[in-house]
Amino acid sequence: MAIVAIVAVLAIMQYMVFSALVGRARGTYGVEAPATSGHEMFDRYYRVHQNTLEQLVAFLPGLWVFGSHVSPLWAAGLGVIYLIGRVVYFRAYTKDPKSRGTGMLIGFLPTVVLVLGGLIGVGINLLG
Repeated sequence: MAIVAIVAVLAIMQYMVFSALVGRARGTYGVEAPATSGHEMFDRYYRVHQNTLEQLVAFLPGLWVFGSHVSPLWAAGLGVIYLIGRVVYFRAYTKDPKSRGTGMLIGFLPTVVLVLGGLIGVGINLLG
């Protein structure tokens, strides 16, 4: 499970980097706290950060349940794909929000597999 822990920490670190980028965008585009909008480019950074938080709510438990009840190696592999998807999403969304779809899918599909696969793995372990 150590490899799952590494991926979980990397996901949190990625979120923290996105947080720092929002802070930098706040200064760059003159959006003073507590405002959460005000300049289109700031809004893009802010939305990536918020969307990443929304995804983490499903991703992290899915990662741990799948890793515990199915396969730590497969959980970590799917987790790395999720991380790559978030970077693709970040780059696309900050360039042109309409182009975010590919990154969203690359990040979202592994989460679906982790959550559903984890649920199936728990069910199998309970029955078997």
